Amino acid sequence: MKKQILTLAIAAFAFVSGMGLNSAAISKEAAETTAAIPAGYKVAIVDVAQVVAASKEVQALRKEQEAKMLELQKWLETVRADVQKQSTEENKQKLIKKYDEEFAKKQEAIKKNYASKLASIDKNISSVITKTAKEKGYNLVLSRGIVLYGGEDITSEIAKAVK
Repeated sequence: MKKQILTLAIAAFAFVSGMGLNSAAISKEAAETTAAIPAGYKVAIVDVAQVVAASKEVQALRKEQEAKMLELQKWLETVRADVQKQSTEENKQKLIKKYDEEFAKKQEAIKKNYASKLASIDKNISSVITKTAKEKGYNLVLSRGIVLYGGEDITSEIAKAVK
C-alpha cells in the first residue's frame, strides 16, 4: 500500500513538473516570437463580409441576379403553357427535351456571368484593401475572422472606398 502511494506521488510530481516545464517552454517561445516582430510593424484587420455587404457593386449584382431569376421564372411559365398545349404525349416529350436543353444553356450563362462579375468585384475589393494598407503604412492586413486580438480595424475606411 505504501509502495503504491509512493509510486502515485512520484507520478503526480513528474506530471506536475513536466507541465510546468512545458508551460515555461511555450511562454519562452511566445516571448521569442513576439520579440521577433520589428518595432513599428503595423497590422490592420478588415471585416471582409461587412465590406462586401456594403459594396454597391455587390448590391447591384444581387439585384441583377434577382431580375434574371424572375426572367427565367417567367420563361419557365411560358414553357409550361407551351408544353400543355401539345396534343400528344410524344410532342410534349420532344418539347420538354428541347426546353430542358435551352434551360440548361440559360442557367449556365447566368452562372458564368455571375461568377465573372463576382470575381471582378473581389479583385476590386482586394485592390482597395492593398492600396489603403500601403497608403496607411500597414505591413500586414488580416481578415477579422481569423484575428482574436490586436490589429487596427480599417473596415470602415475600406467600405467607404469600395462604395
